Amino acid sequence: MHPSNPKYLGVDLILTQPLARIVNVVLKVTYQTIKMEELVKFVEDEFVSKNEFPKFGAGDTITVYYEIREGDKTRTQFFKGVVIQVKGSGTSQTFTIRKMSGTIGVERIFPLNLPGLQKIEINKQGSVRRKRIYYFRGLTGKKARIREKRI
Repeated sequence: MHPSNPKYLGVDLILTQPLARIVNVVLKVTYQTIKMEELVKFVEDEFVSKNEFPKFGAGDTITVYYEIREGDKTRTQFFKGVVIQVKGSGTSQTFTIRKMSGTIGVERIFPLNLPGLQKIEINKQGSVRRKRIYYFRGLTGKKARIREKRI
């Protein structure tokens, strides 16, 4: 569409309005979104509980202990596997673990600030070149081994 068209960029504009008024509207909308982002960040920092866990990355073999509620009973279950990826930052950080259950690969995504997470144990630190090792899904047998990181 051409800028002389009143419905340019999907916004109804009257061509007689001064440019300053249009810029003022755009600045107000931008200011409101900035304030909303700051507000969301403040609420996350104040009210979301943060768990302290050891640092781990892709290629590490870890065991995650988490709480499962069944009715009014709770029990602890663990999930041991290789970390495929760590994604996000802050309160929205998640990690994906893959384990083999017989001949079937099982993946589970855990939020790092999940209240049901009790502890994370690092069993082995793997040496991989990438942060996200999706290629690991297609490997079987000896090719699916990850070298241990030398310390």
